[in-house]
Amino acid sequence: MTQHQSNLQERTGIATLGGNPITLLGPEIKVGDHAPDFKVNKDLVTEVSLADYAGKVKLISVVPSVDTGTCDAQTRRFNVEADKLGDNVVILTISVDLPFAQSRFCGAAGIDKVVTLSDYKYRSFGQAYGVLIKEIQLDQRAIFIVDANDTVRYVEYLTEMKDHPDYDAALLALKEIV
Repeated sequence: MTQHQSNLQERTGIATLGGNPITLLGPEIKVGDHAPDFKVNKDLVTEVSLADYAGKVKLISVVPSVDTGTCDAQTRRFNVEADKLGDNVVILTISVDLPFAQSRFCGAAGIDKVVTLSDYKYRSFGQAYGVLIKEIQLDQRAIFIVDANDTVRYVEYLTEMKDHPDYDAALLALKEIV
């Protein structure tokens, strides 16, 4: 844990990994909040933030690692849905995977509509959105929908990391604001 992480709010008793309790670092984001900024990597050198997607509706799909079955399925599902959502919507998949692992996964899986971003360097997204798992330094599975004005319009934190999110509820919430 870094010095910065030791100053973060710790949230316990709300999530598990394989039934074992985990500690989430950072605040709980709620509908109506202004979306916190973050710094993540598109590749090993290019960093992006929330401002890079200004004016777009953002569905942020958070996965622990694209190399697991549930994360793979979640990323594929949103890649299929992306075609139906229009140019004003961007789907961001954020994990702590290294950018070249994300790129390899997308190439092998035919993922070409979802933008994969890596939280590996700073854990900035995980800390800002309250999904960084203290014990294993991965981001907990979650879905956030942020409107074009950067207001959070939908939040789903998974209580068990291995479970799938409620895809239908997230897509319905997204379609209501597009």
